[in-house]
Amino acid sequence: MSEKFENSSTAHDATFSSQISAKAARKSKARGSTQGVWFGLGMMGLIGWSVVVPTLLGAGIGQWLDSEYPGERSWTLMLLIAGLFIGCLNAWQWVSKQDKAIHEPEENINE
Repeated sequence: MSEKFENSSTAHDATFSSQISAKAARKSKARGSTQGVWFGLGMMGLIGWSVVVPTLLGAGIGQWLDSEYPGERSWTLMLLIAGLFIGCLNAWQWVSKQDKAIHEPEENINE
């Protein structure tokens, strides 16, 4: 029984040490990177604009439609919400793409 425990402990140690080495490699890569605080702030601005632009376009087109074709329903509100939804999808897609690019080298290290 103690052999079984030692084998599972050794396998766990190997997995744990590979995870630690992958994190250490990622950390050293980040320290050597030229991307700093300004890069992160720029990315936040880019994500913000990717949400704001479709939202404002939807609101603007909705205002125009409300002035040209008045009715019971508000085109401004509907298109504002649609623009916000499209902007959030756009930002989510961009962030997931960047996250995948960041973690792709990490997966190659683990293999």
